[in-house]
Amino acid sequence: MTLRALLRFFRDRPPVVEAATPQDAAALARLHAASFHRGWGDGEFEQMLREQNTMIHRLRQGRAVIGFAASRLAAGEAEILSIALSPGHRGRGLSRELFLTHLGHLAGRGVRTVFLEVEENNVPARRLYDRTGFMVVGRRERYYKEANGVELNALVMRRDLS
Repeated sequence: MTLRALLRFFRDRPPVVEAATPQDAAALARLHAASFHRGWGDGEFEQMLREQNTMIHRLRQGRAVIGFAASRLAAGEAEILSIALSPGHRGRGLSRELFLTHLGHLAGRGVRTVFLEVEENNVPARRLYDRTGFMVVGRRERYYKEANGVELNALVMRRDLS
């Protein structure tokens, strides 16, 4: 098998959801920065990956980390901290697969209720959360601030896993 064929084999493999490791911190930070105006740094991901109450799953295709979902757990509940997918892989249903697998792992850890905040005008994220069973339970005025200073409202969403 030629090197080119070997590279194509790994690149074309189906994505896999698995637990993130500290070695993924830089890749997770790059994905976060590509998805949000204030990205988390390598150190923030390294810290989260060391915490017992934080769960992060990566979406890997071949050797490349193309997405992640991160949550913080406490007393039978979890808060989705962030979910991101590489811009080149969006629109293919991969975030739904990643998110549902992540929720399954949360349920496996005894989480009964999951919360998240989402910017109310973020249509792709809202669609994902609606399609995975989340319901709007509140609203936070001027919760997010864009790089240009514009303040945006957030919706608080909830899903019961039990």
